[in-house]
Amino acid sequence: MNITLNKKQAIAIASIAAAGIVLAILILGTGNSKTPPTPAAKAEAHAEKKDEHGHEEVEGRLELTAAQGKAAGVVIATAAPGRIKTTVALPGEIRFNEDRTAHVVPRLAGVVEAVQADLGQLVKKGQVLAVIASTELSEQRSALLSAQRRLSLARSTYEREEKLWREKISAEQDYLQAQQAWREAEIAVQNAQQKLSALGASGAGTGASKGPLNRYEIRAPFDGMVLEKHITLGEAVKEDANIFVISDLSTVWAEIAVPAKDLATVRMGGKAEVKASAFDASAQGTITYVGALLGEQTRTAKARISLQNPDMAWRPGLFVSVEVVSGEADAPVTVQSTAIQTVEDKPVVFVQVKDGYQATPVVLGRSDGTLTHIKQGLAAGTPYAAQGSFVLKSELGKDSAGHEH
Repeated sequence: MNITLNKKQAIAIASIAAAGIVLAILILGTGNSKTPPTPAAKAEAHAEKKDEHGHEEVEGRLELTAAQGKAAGVVIATAAPGRIKTTVALPGEIRFNEDRTAHVVPRLAGVVEAVQADLGQLVKKGQVLAVIASTELSEQRSALLSAQRRLSLARSTYEREEKLWREKISAEQDYLQAQQAWREAEIAVQNAQQKLSALGASGAGTGASKGPLNRYEIRAPFDGMVLEKHITLGEAVKEDANIFVISDLSTVWAEIAVPAKDLATVRMGGKAEVKASAFDASAQGTITYVGALLGEQTRTAKARISLQNPDMAWRPGLFVSVEVVSGEADAPVTVQSTAIQTVEDKPVVFVQVKDGYQATPVVLGRSDGTLTHIKQGLAAGTPYAAQGSFVLKSELGKDSAGHEH
């Protein structure tokens, strides 16, 4: 069927169609438009974002109350000028203090009758370590007893002869002979006592009433720990046998090998910090020895640091790192090294701001492990998180992950 439209009807239909197209374009443009934003819009959106509550968010900002920060272990400090130490780090090892280590020998041959000390035992000075029966000691004590009795007889004879001589009954020659015999008996007693003293045995405790003459007690020379034990019950030992090794571990040595280039830094009397490799511990010590010669193979000189060891934490054989201060320099702005964290591969310091903390990028200078020089990014007097910064970094990462979703 053919439909014929007049001119007015055609114009009306065309007008309605055009109006519909324009309306559709307007609806699509204001509704689900996918037109990319302009650069200015991008910058504005990047600089300021709105959270679900309509609050403005700043990149790197972590909102945290003072109570929440305290609960997280955050400690606030102030960036300030400081002195940065330059150190030389050298590997080392804990050794016995050889000046306080003794190799105990009997000094008399004999048979072991008792062993009263064990490996690892702490002993006191004068404590009995072992008992041996020695025929040589018996002979020495017998000689002392004989000399003491001869001295007693010589003294009595001298006193009698002196009385007779003063009463003109005896000749002066008899008196002088008695006096000489008394003096010689005194010398014999002193000689016998010194021989026993050299052997480490006292003559005061001899006699049948105070024990056998052949009983020899081996005693600890000082307070220390039994490190080695080479003696068993019933064993025959020689006078030079190394039966015990005792060391006073209240002080130890940290031995290091010093390259020739660092000998100007490592000097006797200087201070050094010793850090354990196996656990978190450090101690201050004094350099007590620097070798005068270099090793032919290593081309290094030996040095040692004396350490106090009251808790026995520094055990011989422990590997350590020794840091010796080689110089110091002043820095206008420093922070504690524990405050520095890495966010997006950049070092940052969490600066305290209103209602939270701001991760502030910084440029680092030298550090001595305790303080770090801040070249750029932070001014002196700025409050920052000296402790607990890792917790803040973790919380910041959680917030970033939450906004991405």
